[in-house]
Amino acid sequence: MIRLQDFKTADDRQVYYIEDHCADGGVPLLKFHMLEQLKLADHGITTRVGGVSKGMFRTLNVSYTRGDEKTAVDENFHRTAVSLHADVSDFVLTDQTHTVRVRRVTREDCGKGVLRQRDYQDVDGLITNEPGIVLAAFFADCVPLLFIDPVHGAAGVSHSGWRGTLAGMGRETLRAMQEAYGSRPQEVYCAIGPSICQSCYEVSEDVALRFMEEFQGADEALCMPKEASKYQLNLWKANELALLKAGILKEHLAVTNICTCCNPKLLFSHRASQGKRGNFGAFLKLR
Repeated sequence: MIRLQDFKTADDRQVYYIEDHCADGGVPLLKFHMLEQLKLADHGITTRVGGVSKGMFRTLNVSYTRGDEKTAVDENFHRTAVSLHADVSDFVLTDQTHTVRVRRVTREDCGKGVLRQRDYQDVDGLITNEPGIVLAAFFADCVPLLFIDPVHGAAGVSHSGWRGTLAGMGRETLRAMQEAYGSRPQEVYCAIGPSICQSCYEVSEDVALRFMEEFQGADEALCMPKEASKYQLNLWKANELALLKAGILKEHLAVTNICTCCNPKLLFSHRASQGKRGNFGAFLKLR
């Protein structure tokens, strides 16, 4: 059994709780209090607990692209589906390449990426307004973004690394929801999920300067000088600022306090493992 106190957190905010489905054949899920209180969607972020993968993938890897055994990943998806009150055939997976492209998903897309080949490429965000579809994106330090529009009954999940954050992945997901479903940013609830924290994320000066130009006035809250030509980048703060600028209300935004790199035994981290890792997933399904 996994407990919230097993995670090292950046502060004492009660952002998450853990829903444990292991006794039912599922897996533990990190869930946002704010999103669950809407009672409109089943959502969750997997950990490294509850799966069948071995070695550097142990145990709950949900990526087919890292070299894990397919049968193990298949079983991990099955267990995740149980926890989301869904079937594996309900999943639709991103095709992440650090873009800001967002795909509108319908029932015709179900199973793509798990049971059948995707007929799309370079898609880092998924949106839908159809109940029962499980939107899925994958991470190992990059930032999960989850969106629920309770007014128009729409939802979205996006993958936002430093490139996606700089290019406005959150803004583009909101724009896609607005164009497809009439969503208005001030009505949307959004959560920024577990990802690498500022203390663990060192970037080069050229990357830091691009962020300081995009987010003028954020100063060391965003980019903290470390040593010659090196900075500590705060992706949590960058995504928060970008989402607020895009129109998300502060009271509708939940910001993580769990770092992947600080919790490598519980969440996959590319930096902590030096690339020897699987992926955890962020999942969202309208009820």
